[in-house]
Amino acid sequence: MNNFKSIIVFLFLCIGYASSAQSAKVKGIILDNENHPVADVNVSAGDKTTQSDAKGHFQVFVPSNKKAVLIFRHISLKMMTLTVNLKPYETFVFNPVMNNYEEQMGEVFVTSKNKKLVQGITIIDPATIKKIPGANAGIENVLKTLPGVNSNNELSTQYAVRGGNYDENLVYVNEVEVYRPFLIRSGQQEGLSFTNTDLVQNIDFSAGGFESKYGDKLSSVLDITYRKPTKFGAVLEASFLGGSLAVDAVSKNKKWSAVTGVRYRNNSLLVNSQDTQTNYTPTFADIQTNINYDISSKWQLSFLGNISQNKYLYQPLTRETKFGTIDKPMALAVYYEGKERDQYDTYFGAIKTTYKVSSTFTLKFIGSLFHTIEQEHFDILAQYRLGNVDGTTNPEDVDFTRGIGAQLNHARNDLDALIANAEIKGFKEWNNNNQLEFGLKFTRESIRDRIVEWEVIDSAGFSINPPILDLPKNDQPYEPYTGPLLPYQNIRATNFNDINRFSGYAQWNNKTELGSNQFWYTIGARFQSWQVSGAAEEGKYQTVFSPRAQFALKPDWDKNMIFRISGGLYYQPPFYRELRDSNGEVNTDVKAQQSIHFVLSNDYNFKMWKRPFKWVTELYYKSLSDVNVYSIDNVRIRYIADNNAKAYAQGLDFRLNGEFVPGTESWISFGYLKTEENYDNKGYIARPTAQRLKFAILFQDYMPNIPSIKLYLNLVYNTGLPGGSPSYSDPYLYQNRLNDYRRADVGFAKVFIDQTNGAKTGWLKNFKELSLGLEIFNLFNNQNAITNTWVRDAYSKNQYAIPNYMTSRVFNIKLNARL
Repeated sequence: MNNFKSIIVFLFLCIGYASSAQSAKVKGIILDNENHPVADVNVSAGDKTTQSDAKGHFQVFVPSNKKAVLIFRHISLKMMTLTVNLKPYETFVFNPVMNNYEEQMGEVFVTSKNKKLVQGITIIDPATIKKIPGANAGIENVLKTLPGVNSNNELSTQYAVRGGNYDENLVYVNEVEVYRPFLIRSGQQEGLSFTNTDLVQNIDFSAGGFESKYGDKLSSVLDITYRKPTKFGAVLEASFLGGSLAVDAVSKNKKWSAVTGVRYRNNSLLVNSQDTQTNYTPTFADIQTNINYDISSKWQLSFLGNISQNKYLYQPLTRETKFGTIDKPMALAVYYEGKERDQYDTYFGAIKTTYKVSSTFTLKFIGSLFHTIEQEHFDILAQYRLGNVDGTTNPEDVDFTRGIGAQLNHARNDLDALIANAEIKGFKEWNNNNQLEFGLKFTRESIRDRIVEWEVIDSAGFSINPPILDLPKNDQPYEPYTGPLLPYQNIRATNFNDINRFSGYAQWNNKTELGSNQFWYTIGARFQSWQVSGAAEEGKYQTVFSPRAQFALKPDWDKNMIFRISGGLYYQPPFYRELRDSNGEVNTDVKAQQSIHFVLSNDYNFKMWKRPFKWVTELYYKSLSDVNVYSIDNVRIRYIADNNAKAYAQGLDFRLNGEFVPGTESWISFGYLKTEENYDNKGYIARPTAQRLKFAILFQDYMPNIPSIKLYLNLVYNTGLPGGSPSYSDPYLYQNRLNDYRRADVGFAKVFIDQTNGAKTGWLKNFKELSLGLEIFNLFNNQNAITNTWVRDAYSKNQYAIPNYMTSRVFNIKLNARL
């Protein structure tokens, strides 16, 4: 009998141990409105109860694989509840802020971060964005260190993803699609990106195979959420390149909150480091605000607004560029007259209202309006001298002059665009593991565009005829020329177009189990119907249907791995830029470009040096049809607008990220890409964005003995792009490839105050963060070319490609502060 009793006791102990082993844990710090820890808060989860200690810490175990409700009670604060559904052994960190004016409820299904990782979304820490140096620091600066994301222009915020171009990327802020200017032709004209990093809370990025809820583009999605502040705060940044100020504000009853940012940027420091000496007077400034109002616990209202003004006054003076080989050094000296005056004014406003019909059903309405007024006016005369030069002398001291000529460029381009959107979105959830998302959207785009630009080229005193017209041969000075004198390039067009679009989507998200393995899938589809109308003609109605799916499997292995397959049929209906051909004329019947995506990926989470690391591998293939062929000059894209091509893109991306240095996140990226197009059945050639290899390092470090001294490294190597050929050249007859792009930016910072080292007394006690840094852009002073200037040699009748170099080494000082 005693043995039998012992067996029964042992069995009960085992059952108790097993049930404990299958539990999960919730822990955190409880704070009040003043950000002070709250002691003696009763935290209950079923039959388990605990209390927060003097520092606000709590920890409670909850059952796994089912809903558990946590209740937080305090004698002087309103009750708070949290519903979680956690996996076995999972630890969920929750830091609630309790108040004395309303009860709060929240629910966590899978932590949002885990869900995004399953979907193959790259999550970027906003704090990293602020620290990493770059000539155009911000979100795009860090994106360019990811595999599959390419750019060879540090002055531009544009990027190409896996063989696509700049127009193939979706950007959302608070679920609202945002747009970039239309007339920008060079990186130094761009100014400020729309996204203000001082306001950002979450940054998600997908390089392909994304869900149906995202719009109709072929390459990528950047999904940004601005923060909703809970208390007053301010962030300040100042440097030789400009400055920014962001302020968080909250009403006394906590129903109103707003975060507002003001930015100013001046690129003179960077532009003046180029070969061309200029009088450069840019004014890039904007103001953004995100205002939130909690009408009730079920109904919220928010407003996102932006006013941006980019003025660009550019007066080139002289240019001196050395090129050629060691055996045959050459130089180009250019003297300029005239100036360029550009202005880009944009106004953006969006209202979003969110209504929780029930705890499992949410509806959203989003309305937005985008208005841009752009002008690009210039008259610039460039007179050049090309010759052989001794490598030790100035370019002006040529031994033999090979070419003398001039080039006159004129433009009077104006554009006015108004884009209005109205959208309704819904989210319904069943049994925690099944979710339905759907939406309908109407868009109207009104474009008023005038293009007047021409170029006249003179070589040795004789005008050069355009190469694409059938004109009498100009063999001056040996034979008299009797034909007409025409500009080398001449584009004139006036377009008034309206585009009406109606689109929608629906997708089903599910989490289940396959044996002991976890399995997620998302299956959905979207459609878009549109018509382009113009002053002279109306295009036909066109409709596309885009099915998409994502599958993820987490095997029940000792190693922490996730395997994903995603893809579908993706369409990109033409935006105005894609309707306009290289002569400025609009083709209202341009079709949507089509791409079949296939992405196979693996995430492997592991420990190295007792610190967390993740190795991400992605293999992708795209088959494209109805391709709208284009050329790129700096950042300006010109389309042929006839859908008479097919293409493909294939590649492999690797990324290793983790704590190479304890407490900091760094990563190493490598990408391989091959993309080609076949226009009019002439055969496959490299596409303009065919950047074969990419290698990048984003690294954060600190001095072990002086941890307040930080180091940040941003290093990128890209193989050369097809480009730099004359704009009139046929790429099937001549296709040039630029040199490799190599750049390293490094930053050093002395942190005076941070979360672990605060000032107790004096005026510094008001600061939560304070640092002063030195940045060195283009550390190794590499000469990276973005395009070529083509100059004719009157002696040999050859043309020489003179590289247009980007910025050289530049030093910058930056101050960061947070209140």
